[in-house]
Amino acid sequence: MTSESCLNGTERCQEALKKLKKRYDLVVNIQGDEPLIDPEIINGVVKILQAAPDAVFSTAVTALQPEDAMNPNRVKCVVSRKGYAIYFSRGLIPFNKSGKVNPDFPYLLHLGIQCYDAKFLDVYTSLPSSPLQLEEDLEQLKVLENGYKMKVIKVNHEAHGVDAPEDVEKIEAFMKERNID
Repeated sequence: MTSESCLNGTERCQEALKKLKKRYDLVVNIQGDEPLIDPEIINGVVKILQAAPDAVFSTAVTALQPEDAMNPNRVKCVVSRKGYAIYFSRGLIPFNKSGKVNPDFPYLLHLGIQCYDAKFLDVYTSLPSSPLQLEEDLEQLKVLENGYKMKVIKVNHEAHGVDAPEDVEKIEAFMKERNID
């Protein structure tokens, strides 16, 4: 697999890519905590990155469920009108000045899938860690804080991330319910 020196999935992708004998233009990383990613979402992050020559990275978001609003394991994302990531956070963003979740606001949940321009992976690992990345413990912030663009595709997806041990039982029940092996 990859060495223990890799700090995150992006670094693991870069290391794995270097070990391969073949060259690739794009690399897709589906995080292990996102076992039920729909194949159409995989195609979507690839296509959206291919269509955005100014971006080095792409990812997907879906509607955030109200019960996940304050869960730090459910990463939130704010996206520009042109479809580029503005920020990712473990806290609720944007934060409503009332301190309450606005039920009418379309908060977005980041899904555990990324597509990278393969050449950018070497750049990523050469960049120093960034203050926002370290504070939130989110590798995407290192990309944004260093001035690179990340394209975001909005999808309709019932997210079933495995963020805590109790989530495994929920995933297994969901899969059994739908006859998914």
